[in-house]
Amino acid sequence: MSAKEIEKLLSREPELSSNAITVLEKRYLKKDNDGKPIEKPIDMFRRVALNIAEADRLYDKNADVLATAKTFYDQMVTLRFLPNSPTLMNAGRELQQLAACFVLPVEDSLEGIFEAVKNTALIHKSGGGTGFSFSRLRPKDDVVKTTKGVSSGPVSFMTVFDAATETIKQGGTRRGANMGILRVDHPDIMDFIYAKEDKSKLTNFNVSVGITEKFMQAVLADGEYELINPKTKKPTGKKKAKDVFDKMVQLAWEGGDPGIVYLDRINAENPTPKEGEMESTNPCGEQPLLPYESCNLGSINLGKYVKEGKIDWKELENTITVAVHFLDNVIDMNKYPIPEIDRQTKRNRKIGLGLMGWADMLALMAVPYNTEEATKLAEDVMQFIRDTGRKKSAELAQIRGDFPTFKDSIFPGLGFKNMRNATITTVAPTGTISIIGGCSSGIEPFFAIAFYRQVMDNNKLVEVSPVFKEIAKKEGFLSPELLEQVAETGHVHGVDSVPEKWQNAFVTAHDITPFWHTRMQAAFQKFTDNAVSKTVNFPNEATIDDVRKTYLLSYNLGCKGTTIYRDGSRTGQVLNVGTKDKEAEKTMSQEPCVFTPRPRPKVLIGQTVEMMTGCGKLYVTINQDETGKPFEVFTSMGKAGGCAQSQCEAIGRLISIDLRSGGDLDRIIKQLKGISCHMRYGFGPNTVLSCSDAVGKALEQACNAQTEIKVSGKKDDSITVDKLLESSDHGEHIVKNGACPDCGGPVEHVEGCDICYSCGYSHCS
Repeated sequence: MSAKEIEKLLSREPELSSNAITVLEKRYLKKDNDGKPIEKPIDMFRRVALNIAEADRLYDKNADVLATAKTFYDQMVTLRFLPNSPTLMNAGRELQQLAACFVLPVEDSLEGIFEAVKNTALIHKSGGGTGFSFSRLRPKDDVVKTTKGVSSGPVSFMTVFDAATETIKQGGTRRGANMGILRVDHPDIMDFIYAKEDKSKLTNFNVSVGITEKFMQAVLADGEYELINPKTKKPTGKKKAKDVFDKMVQLAWEGGDPGIVYLDRINAENPTPKEGEMESTNPCGEQPLLPYESCNLGSINLGKYVKEGKIDWKELENTITVAVHFLDNVIDMNKYPIPEIDRQTKRNRKIGLGLMGWADMLALMAVPYNTEEATKLAEDVMQFIRDTGRKKSAELAQIRGDFPTFKDSIFPGLGFKNMRNATITTVAPTGTISIIGGCSSGIEPFFAIAFYRQVMDNNKLVEVSPVFKEIAKKEGFLSPELLEQVAETGHVHGVDSVPEKWQNAFVTAHDITPFWHTRMQAAFQKFTDNAVSKTVNFPNEATIDDVRKTYLLSYNLGCKGTTIYRDGSRTGQVLNVGTKDKEAEKTMSQEPCVFTPRPRPKVLIGQTVEMMTGCGKLYVTINQDETGKPFEVFTSMGKAGGCAQSQCEAIGRLISIDLRSGGDLDRIIKQLKGISCHMRYGFGPNTVLSCSDAVGKALEQACNAQTEIKVSGKKDDSITVDKLLESSDHGEHIVKNGACPDCGGPVEHVEGCDICYSCGYSHCS
């Protein structure tokens, strides 16, 4: 068939929003040497469909590949099913790396560790994410017989992997993401739990503690558990389980890390137990894998299957069967980064069929997310996807053969005579592909019903959930004034013009208690072969005990892992919903703060610290008063000037007025360190994340340095209290969660990952 005939066969236009097209142009479409797209979205879908359909020829030389390609194409362009990002980006192109995630072993030797680092670099270069268990590494200070030295321990070696990730841009389109896991019975477990307390460290890692049944039983009984040296396999001591558990809870409450992965539970459901033990997961925790296994994922857009308030099970069945066929083909068409991954992936042929648009489906059926009805529906939908997927996999096996380890797997014991894939279902993050699909993300509730998107010239555009807009129009309560009102807060709760039925149906993430977040995760996990990516959202005012109860609830309900996020707990979060800050309103309603800065002496002594940033050299001068306390701060950006210089000057002025009014420098340092932007400099522990981070680190360095203090010749010609107060901007936005490194827009932490809904940036999906 000619190219024109193929184009005619695959001619249906993709049903894409303008935002989806923007994301595709920026991240997915093939580009020329100048970075300009040389294919359109329809070309991308053709490229992917034709490439993945080619695998049919491996099993039937006379296969009608074009018919298969059309089937794949129609599912994608109607946004019923979308594969993971690497498949959309790379299928039919030179790279041809189609898997989203990999797990690599980290052996207890220098050679083994750096072999894993090398393989990590190859995977990240190809566009994949990586998961590791560091549990095989001997603890710090353990004797190394070959050198008579001592080990530096797992946490120390994690920084090597982190630095390697920082230097590699994945396939030119994706940034590296890692999962680091350490067993709770490893002697270095406390170091691991505290590893990300400083948010400027291990920035390319999600970390989770590998929990054992013995540990959890000890927690519940308020007893002790043994620590085991992985090298000798012998006990090295005991710890009180509740104390360790409480520290995990506290650190998660403070900043989201560490998460929890229930290793014994995962291995109890290992479909191929004779192949080995699963030690780690992919970066977002939803895909437990054996060493050297990879996963290829895809998601069904559930909102597409609701008609007149009911699920069209027949249409859903059709999409599931096509998706399983597609994902099985991906395994054969994939060009794997290293031979070991090729071999192990094809031994078990795991696929991960998941879903997105769950909140859309519930809203279209007028079912509130936080109800028993919703969790029961979740079980029904996921069981249908799993059972239909297994049926299709068994049919494929009759034609193509079982996965090689089938006879030693769990499936013969479950009554299956054939099976093509060792796992079928996974609920993965869908941050970017849900933007392409124009739907809600994964199984998460709505993040916001409407929100403001920044566009050019500081104008704001109201972005609205398509499902809400559809229903509001159909029910007769849609208006521009309503959308503006909803965009201010992000939710419809208490909005009089929205009927109560739809106020309940369009509940948002922060309106839902952690109990219902956890119940929903457990409902989907019940019929998911692998695991479920889900963030349990907490309001900022949640207590440590609230987090503790949620961890215990997730264990009791059968989840395979837990990730929590307390709103505003990470320095740098940008207020994403609305334009009003509750705390700001609260503060401004009280008596105003009165600053009384001390007058400046004629001469002060101080020191200047040079910091290299992504914007150039930054000089930070810290002057002290007559008692030796920090009194004022000046910044200079060398020859860079412009925006960076003005921002740094503003930071210096604000720090100075705070210090001269009796402010605490340690508090200032804590606020500045860890703020991130796209202009980073360096790698590893010495990474400078932004100019703000550089100022904080310079202040810390100056306070801790034991160097000779020199006289600063700078005069305070410009800084006055009046000028500072005049120029200060009491804006409505606050910094909470970090800006997008690509577009500077707000970043939301969902599904265990940082996602920008403005441009499609995702750290790990």
